[in-house]
Amino acid sequence: MDPVQLFLQANALVPPAFPPTSRYHGIATSQLVQAGGRTVVYVQRRFLPPPESFALLQSVTLVAGDRLDNLAARYLGDPEQAWRLCDANRAMLPEALVAEIGSQLAITLPEGVPGVGDAG
Repeated sequence: MDPVQLFLQANALVPPAFPPTSRYHGIATSQLVQAGGRTVVYVQRRFLPPPESFALLQSVTLVAGDRLDNLAARYLGDPEQAWRLCDANRAMLPEALVAEIGSQLAITLPEGVPGVGDAG
């Protein structure tokens, strides 16, 4: 076995199930044992954070052909961070964010990171 894993197990440290860039980072997993004895591991429910917890960087007007992954790559530097755009704009359905040409999309800092106007 990997020495790092042995160390973590010996010291009761459990590595996070998801990397820090994942929308599920910090959310616990649970297990369900089914009638046949099969164990199913699942991620506990994640609630969308309130948009007020995000510091606005800028607002973007959507144009034809905009996609969340491309917008995330352009404004956040990583197409896999499109979920942050969904959170900041309170979107349950990601495709709805880019459905209406001309609508505004908030580009924000990650949740909990204060913006320039929040410095005190």
